[in-house]
Amino acid sequence: MEVSLIILGALVIVGSILYAFHRRDLRRGDAQTPTLPPVSDPPAPEDPAGAEEVCCGMHVTCERDSLLAGVSGEIEYFDDEELDTYAGRDADSYTAEEADQFREVLLTLLPDDIAPWARSVQLRGITLPAEVREELLMIVAEERAKRTT
Repeated sequence: MEVSLIILGALVIVGSILYAFHRRDLRRGDAQTPTLPPVSDPPAPEDPAGAEEVCCGMHVTCERDSLLAGVSGEIEYFDDEELDTYAGRDADSYTAEEADQFREVLLTLLPDDIAPWARSVQLRGITLPAEVREELLMIVAEERAKRTT
């Protein structure tokens, strides 16, 4: 108990001394606020070959963009033709049973087939139920984390 009071007292004394010197410098005009360089985006890497930018997989936005953007125009089916009946529906309009149908397909996919399945579903005009979409993003994030370690 005594040791903690001594440490606390020392911190208060040192803090008071530093504060007093800082106030003195402000009155004299000697104190300078540190100036940091302006924050800007790093320059874009030059890409003479015109190759597409690859997602690093470390950001949720990147995962959403890479999974849910129509990267390829080819529709691939994963024994999920029954999901085509849901094309054009809103994510919030699914019943629990319908969401379970999507979840069942998602959980039976091989890890390497999950991202292509998500692109295929989007190209077919099917909007995933909100909870299944979040599960999809979590699974992809876990798989990418496994591959980077």
